[in-house]
Amino acid sequence: MTPVQLIFILAAAVVLGAAVMVVSSEKMLHSAFWLIVSLFGVAVLFVLLQAGFFAVIQVVVYIGAIAILVIFAVMLTRRVMDESGPQLTRWWWLGALAALGVYGILVVVLRSWAGFTTPIAEIPAGGQDIVRLLGIALISPNGYVLPFEVASILLLAALVGSIFIAWEKR
Repeated sequence: MTPVQLIFILAAAVVLGAAVMVVSSEKMLHSAFWLIVSLFGVAVLFVLLQAGFFAVIQVVVYIGAIAILVIFAVMLTRRVMDESGPQLTRWWWLGALAALGVYGILVVVLRSWAGFTTPIAEIPAGGQDIVRLLGIALISPNGYVLPFEVASILLLAALVGSIFIAWEKR
């Protein structure tokens, strides 16, 4: 086993372990800290893939901005979020079963899609041109426009949800 493979296995284990801790921690602040560990592990995976730009963006944007924003939001709203009941419902297994079902459907659909196994053309390395080509890949119909739009809808839903939660009831 090469050192790169060993680092990949360790980083993947850290990412998966930290992701499990994000959703299973009892305190929200601990979940936010585990999120930072998970995001840092993803940055390490980007470095192993020789995608330095994405690794830097992962650290600066996701760890440096979003995760810290989550930590500040948790710390500022701690008084509002006093425990008012059990944190786990008796129907938790139904949600887990639904998540497994959705995962199974995604696996079946992606395996039947021919584009899933087709490798994307590599972006040639070289100076300023790589950022321009990355921008083109993000907005071209054959590139990453669908994941880009799905991420924007997800962020919009999170924004609307946070406004709803913070809205003062009268």
